[in-house]
Amino acid sequence: MRPRSLDEFVGQQHLLGPGKPLRHAIESGQLHSLILWGPPGTGKTTLARLIAKKADAQFIALSAVMAGVKDIRAAVEAARSARESSGKPTLLFLDEVHRFNKAQQDTFLPYLEDGTLTFVGATTENPSFEVVSAVLSRARVYVLRSLSVEDIATLLRSALVDEERGLGKEHLSAEPEALELIARAADGDGRRALNMLELGAGLVEASTDTRTLNLAIATEVASGGRRRFDKGGDQFYDQISALHKAVRGTDPDAALYWLCRMLDGGCDPLYIARRVVRMAVEDIGLADPRAFAMTLDAWEAYDRLGSPEGELAIATAVVYLACAPKSNAVYVAMGEAKADVEQFGTLDVPLHLRNAPTRLMKNLGFGRDYRYAHDEPDAFVPGERYLPDDMPDRRYYRPVPRGLELKIGEALARLRSKPPSKG
Repeated sequence: MRPRSLDEFVGQQHLLGPGKPLRHAIESGQLHSLILWGPPGTGKTTLARLIAKKADAQFIALSAVMAGVKDIRAAVEAARSARESSGKPTLLFLDEVHRFNKAQQDTFLPYLEDGTLTFVGATTENPSFEVVSAVLSRARVYVLRSLSVEDIATLLRSALVDEERGLGKEHLSAEPEALELIARAADGDGRRALNMLELGAGLVEASTDTRTLNLAIATEVASGGRRRFDKGGDQFYDQISALHKAVRGTDPDAALYWLCRMLDGGCDPLYIARRVVRMAVEDIGLADPRAFAMTLDAWEAYDRLGSPEGELAIATAVVYLACAPKSNAVYVAMGEAKADVEQFGTLDVPLHLRNAPTRLMKNLGFGRDYRYAHDEPDAFVPGERYLPDDMPDRRYYRPVPRGLELKIGEALARLRSKPPSKG
């Protein structure tokens, strides 16, 4: 069911709709190097084939999983031969281009420069991180999106009636609910949807009393599939980012959704538990110190209980964090303090703050004039300075007017308003 023309292509209207640059380039036969970035089953290979067909170019397909420098050189020789014999250009399609290392990617750069090859790379990973800058600068990046449920349903209906490439000769019918279930279970992947349809058709063939793909059969072929979650890839980091931002934005419902998305995709709950602890100290902080303890308890609960009880403990912590008052005051303060450490270098500790365990150190003034805070009213010494002598005064920690930090801020302001006193 691979589309033979743009009119048969399903989805990607943001790239292939009327008047869109990529559609215009394909229809005009204008070859240019490009990288197609998107999830599996969204048409990356098909687009490369259509581009080559429209440009009347020789199409050479390689997979970076299996190919090496030797294969690239063979493609270059084939391209030169085609140009010399027929004047045909060559399109080199490299699937999973992110699997090539820097040296391998550098191999075909000269041939892009001199026009021997037009390069089309396909990747499910972010090209910014996986493709060398020299290749990126010579290729335009197009982002493909997951197919919608309606896109996939359209593809499935076409496969049912297509007598040449689909199931038309089988004279099968399908309940609309069954097609919709498969379309949803495919999770945006057209190839996955067609595989499930073919499996369903096989189950129908094995039945003697029906020629219809019904909801029961569709449920059977769609069961057990997980949503996309590429551990260590873009989907992985995008989803943990969404979870973190939902917590920070005080949206417990969205936070629960992204938590369940990650668990459904097979993410290690202990990884999530560790990240949730980070959320507690980065975004709640001292506005509600109980959040930190709760996340540590959730982490330990999962470690002790496993699934599914432990996952509920993590979910409880996530909802608590999302609903808690927010403060990044300590996070910001630590960043500013680190910057000063780097700026001012190794400043001496003031004499009055130094420890003096020996007579010599006492004679040198170590610890002299230090005032013990617990001996003062409110355990506070007005006017006492604890930063290095050669460093300006600083206020890194600025409590937010929310949660417990509201009280902390008021207490600090009251103490700091006291006039300096001498011991």
